[in-house]
Amino acid sequence: MPKKPLVNQPTEKSVTDFIEAVKNKTRKSDAKILLQLFKEVTGKKPVMWGKSIIAYGRYNYQRKNGETHEWFNAGFSPGSKHMSIYLMYDINEEQDLLNKLGPHSTGRGCLYIKKIEDINTDILKQLISKSDRWETT
Repeated sequence: MPKKPLVNQPTEKSVTDFIEAVKNKTRKSDAKILLQLFKEVTGKKPVMWGKSIIAYGRYNYQRKNGETHEWFNAGFSPGSKHMSIYLMYDINEEQDLLNKLGPHSTGRGCLYIKKIEDINTDILKQLISKSDRWETT
């Protein structure tokens, strides 16, 4: 049976157009800051994945069922309630850095922040840099 494609795939959509279409002024401004910050840390060009993820780098991983998929190393998405930052490791293992970051919440590989101005961007850069550990392409 052929593998089912992942919902989020790299697209040819314009990252700039996507950010300019963000309605929330804070998220739009923060997305522009993150665009530069991620580029600085990863050295990669941003690519739209799916409808709303701005992603950097790529790696291959194997699921438990044996299927191999390509995914991005790090990325972000300006949501209506918060900025989602996607890091491809269990971010909760980085409690020392998270304690210094500023107001946030987490998922397993996600960091959620309300405003960039409320967090320590040097700590954020360190967290993003740890997402390059599986770089393969």
